[in-house]
Amino acid sequence: MKSFTLSSILFLTCVRAVTTTGDFTALSFNVAGLPSILQSNDVEGDKTENAEKLGTYFSEYGYDIIQMQEDFNYHAYIYKTDDHTYRTATSGGAGIGSGLNTISNYEWVDFTRVEWDDCSNDSGSDCLTPKGFTFMRWNPADGVYIDFYNLHADAGTEDGDETARNSNLQQVADYIETWSTGNAVVVMGDTNSRYTRSADTGIRVLKSQNSLTDTWVELEQSGVYPTAGADASVCDNPSTTETCETVDKTLYRGSDILSVSATGFRYDGNSFLNTEGNYLGAVLSDHNPVLVNFTWSSSGSLRQSQLSGGPHGDWFNDLPNIPSSPVVSNITFRGANRLDAVALTLSDGTSFSHGGTGGTEVSLTLGSGEYWTETKLCTGTYNSHTRNFYIKATTSAKNTLEVGTSTNNCSTFTADDGFAVVGFMGQDGDEMDQLALIYAAY
Repeated sequence: MKSFTLSSILFLTCVRAVTTTGDFTALSFNVAGLPSILQSNDVEGDKTENAEKLGTYFSEYGYDIIQMQEDFNYHAYIYKTDDHTYRTATSGGAGIGSGLNTISNYEWVDFTRVEWDDCSNDSGSDCLTPKGFTFMRWNPADGVYIDFYNLHADAGTEDGDETARNSNLQQVADYIETWSTGNAVVVMGDTNSRYTRSADTGIRVLKSQNSLTDTWVELEQSGVYPTAGADASVCDNPSTTETCETVDKTLYRGSDILSVSATGFRYDGNSFLNTEGNYLGAVLSDHNPVLVNFTWSSSGSLRQSQLSGGPHGDWFNDLPNIPSSPVVSNITFRGANRLDAVALTLSDGTSFSHGGTGGTEVSLTLGSGEYWTETKLCTGTYNSHTRNFYIKATTSAKNTLEVGTSTNNCSTFTADDGFAVVGFMGQDGDEMDQLALIYAAY
């Protein structure tokens, strides 16, 4: 979170935003960025010029988030002509990097690159470069986070390819289960999978294990998934219909805090055609880009604060275990030089505790009709990691509980009217690395 200097003190009061609904556009695009000496992708024109044209289109259309695959050796030329505010740094060209990059109109936190555990060269050279997936918590509004994944799975249809690809998608599913518990999720990318392929079982795991909905199936197939073993419905490039299936997919889910809906789906190839002389009207990539329109809305009964701290330790989220009509009866903190742990007990006996066992323990018992409504958190750096050093809770009765050591980088989070703190989410280990407050209506 950004801070503003006031004399020698950095202090930021975070007032809960009144915005509870919004929309965004998301594009998944394999941009065919392998060097031409390795693969032409059967795309006409000079690859450098094509990449610059793609960047120009990205700027012109201004889609809110664009997830790119095969963004290898022509990455700089896309970024040269694109003007999105937020961009990932490339992990390198072919043979070095994953080719996965993101540009966005909104900021994110906790960006991570993950390499596949398995790959196969049975049908090509998938093991030549460290493909995999990326992860980020995208932050389009105050207190609104969506976990975005961008992936490029193993290609080919030989037995080794199918085994590796199914392993790839299972790896993503397991990561979501661990790192996106309780969160809204959008998965985008080149899955190299078709629902009609009997051996492509991995793509269905994202639905069965993670409760993700495929936007193409939902909006263009009336919610009916194609039958495994059926004839493939292959798309032209650019496609003139949305009823055919490509390997480029977008899947999603909402959460108890955030409702997410896909409202529009389009193979967007006709928006990305060459405009130069002999190549006029030619495609700029051998993949159909997938464009999805989404809407989101905050829950009327549950909200969350911004995240404070750094992406270290293990992810936790109390949201799935919060009962209906929760009311906090006791707050407990541990800390000394830094914030070691946070805990609370609800009136029905449900309790949540996160962090380590160090520091001194302090507690506050809330009275009848008293609610935890304001939280001050201060961050600092310890062992090269950003952590929460200090917390102060203030209740509706103006009682306070504090622990740790205040720093020059502090934020105050205030619950919306009629809401109070009832749980936590973030990352922890021996101390409280990252923390956000979960609010419920009372």
